[in-house]
Amino acid sequence: MQLGMVGLGRMGANMTRRLLRGGHSLVVSDRSPEAVKQLAGEGATGSASLEDFVGKLKPPRAAWVMVPAGGPTEQTVQNLAQHMQAGDTIIDGGNSYFKDDVRRATQLKSRGVHYVDVGTSGGVWGLERGYCMMIGGPKEAVERLDPIFKTLAPGKGDIPRTPGREKLGGTAEEGYIHCGPSGSGHFVKMVHNGIEYGLMQAYAEGFDIFKNAVSKELPEDLRYELNLADIAEVWRRGSVVSSWLLDLTAMALTENPTLSEYEGYVQDSGEGRWTIQAAVDEAVPADVLSAALYVRFRSRQQHTFAEKMLSAMRQKFGGHVEAGTAKAKKSA
Repeated sequence: MQLGMVGLGRMGANMTRRLLRGGHSLVVSDRSPEAVKQLAGEGATGSASLEDFVGKLKPPRAAWVMVPAGGPTEQTVQNLAQHMQAGDTIIDGGNSYFKDDVRRATQLKSRGVHYVDVGTSGGVWGLERGYCMMIGGPKEAVERLDPIFKTLAPGKGDIPRTPGREKLGGTAEEGYIHCGPSGSGHFVKMVHNGIEYGLMQAYAEGFDIFKNAVSKELPEDLRYELNLADIAEVWRRGSVVSSWLLDLTAMALTENPTLSEYEGYVQDSGEGRWTIQAAVDEAVPADVLSAALYVRFRSRQQHTFAEKMLSAMRQKFGGHVEAGTAKAKKSA
């Protein structure tokens, strides 16, 4: 199947590569000519502008936007829409606010252009592991794009089947689902990321307690010098708290048990705030998720080992570089 990919950053480029490996035809566009040239050398068709990009797609066209959320996504979608025709589809695979999806879908519908929002999880590991996708949009457009989603998704792999799942059907076991109408895909991904904040915070606080078990404030016979890398490793094997985030934690601690390369300046990418706002709108208590978000705010003023661990996990799964560290290097 032919697909256009706009945005060849960490995820956009690797998604393109995974689709090429799956036998799909890709037309690519990016602000960087070098990024386009690189993917063209790997089998994609390059383009010099958005107009050129759309011209190289065959109707009904499908263009996947993988640029930063907010202004860049809004501008790209609006510019693409000027060149698209009835029956074409624009896919937003970034981390957009779900209310923006609803607005864009309404605008495009009047012109006969479909809008599909895809909450995408997988980070820098997605090329090999695949991408978990939560999809919103009109059923006919989502069904037409199914070959794309199926190739990008992880597939069933070796994960044991949930008892009784064989009676339910659907694509969830493959690693992607059609959540519902426009905005629902990014709504589910938004809450996914809010939960991610809470999980990461729980691990971070627990390991901070381990690190400070040698505190001089404790009686001498109650001080423990613990091997944090070993604890993370043993928990990966048979523990009820095992997870991919724990796998990444074990990796970071094995590389450097003190995490000294991290300052502990932890950014939030927006979805955590939106999740809390949704909880307020729905009058749903979200104590853990709120606290996890506030800790990230505090981390920009003072840092603990827990914040270093949060930074380490973010770097491992998404390639995120600490904003504070980058700023310091720039001024040095």
